[in-house]
Amino acid sequence: MNNYSTTTLTMVRNFVVAPERVFDAWLNPEMMRKWFFTLEGTNKVAQNDPQVGGTWEIVDHRGGKDYRAIGEYLEMDPQKKLVFTFKMPQFSETVDTITVELKELQQGCEMTFSQHIVVPHEENWTKSDIEKALREYHDQTEHGWNLMFMGLKELVETGKVSYTG
Repeated sequence: MNNYSTTTLTMVRNFVVAPERVFDAWLNPEMMRKWFFTLEGTNKVAQNDPQVGGTWEIVDHRGGKDYRAIGEYLEMDPQKKLVFTFKMPQFSETVDTITVELKELQQGCEMTFSQHIVVPHEENWTKSDIEKALREYHDQTEHGWNLMFMGLKELVETGKVSYTG
């Protein structure tokens, strides 16, 4: 099925640490397993090959089920920019693209995150069905990252994550 639409979610977050620290949290498996699509207590796999063309994989175990997220690194400019794909094969064949850009501020850094979200269409969808699906995907994705970014902030600024939601 090649009928789909896309929407882009953009979020900006500030951290009181150097960009290196935040960049590292996206790529260091020991840090990834504490916040990136998983939490330390539920993480089964956190592995990656942090170079362009390399892949990453997270497996989180929740409610008796394994959830697997995978992707490939497309672009890497250390401490400044990271672009990678994101896919959860058990739910969908669609591949999203995520861009993380960091810029140094006088106090810490600013992260601009954007996710290019692919929304597959069901057959016979009307224009309003499509618009509704785009909104739902956008809002659910934003909600998920909001929670993850709370964990990320705590991790890079204090070294631990207490969030258990």
